[in-house]
Amino acid sequence: MSWPVIIGCLWVFAATATAMLPMRRQFAPGITLLIAAPLLIIWMSSVHGWGIGVFALFAFVSMFRNPLRYFWKRARGEHVEIPK
Repeated sequence: MSWPVIIGCLWVFAATATAMLPMRRQFAPGITLLIAAPLLIIWMSSVHGWGIGVFALFAFVSMFRNPLRYFWKRARGEHVEIPK
């Protein structure tokens, strides 16, 4: 097993543990995972090929669709309502 796969598995466990936290405590680890994921995807695709990279990118966008949507609207200058 290669290092990117092992680190990817650890990333998945960290994301699962973060999802189990109360919502107010998810922000810091969630942002860390959000930043680390593209780097890990690039690393995986450089070692295992572009097909794995595309699959990982689709999984990443699926899991982080709401934060990515939020940051996209903020970047465009739109007002974003945060649910309570």
